[in-house]
Amino acid sequence: MKAKKTMWILAMTTIAAVGFILMAGTGRSQAAGPGNNATNQVEIKIDNFSFGPMTLKVAAGTTVTWTNNDDVPHTVVSEDKTTFKSKALDTGDHFSYTFTKPGTYPYFCSVHPKMTAEVVVQ
Repeated sequence: MKAKKTMWILAMTTIAAVGFILMAGTGRSQAAGPGNNATNQVEIKIDNFSFGPMTLKVAAGTTVTWTNNDDVPHTVVSEDKTTFKSKALDTGDHFSYTFTKPGTYPYFCSVHPKMTAEVVVQ
């Protein structure tokens, strides 16, 4: 009887863990907006010499905050170099920009120009 109970607990724990992993997702694109994020604030993580997610979809009026989790400095610079431009962000530093107009905003790290991503504002 005790072995059956132990097996049942193990099975339920496994099912719960698999469900959590599936819900967490690992996509490279993320959508955010009033329906998905009531505060209109979204975070992009800088880690392992990349921006995550690489494509972020948000509603106009959303504030995006980049956080550098790498051990080296990075920047966040719009492709046109005028819409937004951060200072060099050390580990743990943040940079925020509020997107007010619809459009696609490609950006890169000026220290590591192969690091690219985009914010799509709807």
